[in-house]
Amino acid sequence: MSSKNQNDSSSEGKSGGRVRPKKHLGQHFLHDEHIARKIGDTLQFQGYSNVLEVGPGMGVLTKYLIEKEVDVVAMELDSESVTYLEAEYQHSNLQVLEADFLKTDLREIFGDEPFAITGNFPYNISTQIVFKMLEYRDQIPEFSGMFQKEVAQRICEKEGSKTYGILSVLTQAFYEAEYLFTVSPGVFNPPPKVDSGVLRLLRKKDYSLPVSDAFFFKVVKTAFQQRRKTLRNSLKSFNLSPKIKEDAIFGKRPEQLSVAQFIALTQKLADDAISTHD
Repeated sequence: MSSKNQNDSSSEGKSGGRVRPKKHLGQHFLHDEHIARKIGDTLQFQGYSNVLEVGPGMGVLTKYLIEKEVDVVAMELDSESVTYLEAEYQHSNLQVLEADFLKTDLREIFGDEPFAITGNFPYNISTQIVFKMLEYRDQIPEFSGMFQKEVAQRICEKEGSKTYGILSVLTQAFYEAEYLFTVSPGVFNPPPKVDSGVLRLLRKKDYSLPVSDAFFFKVVKTAFQQRRKTLRNSLKSFNLSPKIKEDAIFGKRPEQLSVAQFIALTQKLADDAISTHD
């Protein structure tokens, strides 16, 4: 994310401190209180008492999270923002951590306890945030936040769309995904060049797959690496037997398959591999 105004943009808090948004960190500070409150209200706070906010910046969302009866961990990579947050928001249910979300073992923070994740996510790492969240899906019943609009839409997209892909399938295998609302560039400092979108993911009551999770991930990623080809061609590396190639599903392209069909496809491939080696 970038902006021509980045070099002369800064924000000031009650204490007089100033935090300058940094382009290399993808920082765009939300300054619309109404939208911040709406994002804070996207979580249902049921079945858990911990919330991890990724990239709090100057705390416009943080202030609404700490109003809830939950413990908030605000994880921020920018040391200037950390100093600001510690000065501005001194609350007993808030812990400010200077850390890189993508490099942090979240179990060192929460142990085995469940927690939600939310935030106004830096666009340059937003898809990586979702993939990491999926690694901790056993502990994360709920996830919400703001992405670049097209990324948020892609996560929530259904089969049959050109934007439906790896992120859509892997997320929706475990979570119910809902696109909530669109946010215009003008409510950020500096304003990004694109619209933003807020979504919510609610973990399914039964989110265990009837197949190997790792194998499912591999099948989905391999299929979409050559999304224009039929599955018969894109999944050649799985050494398909002549018999399984006759199945009608292999005549489809990956974007035509629902999440349930991808799970069924994974089962077919697993069974085929077993029978081939028998």
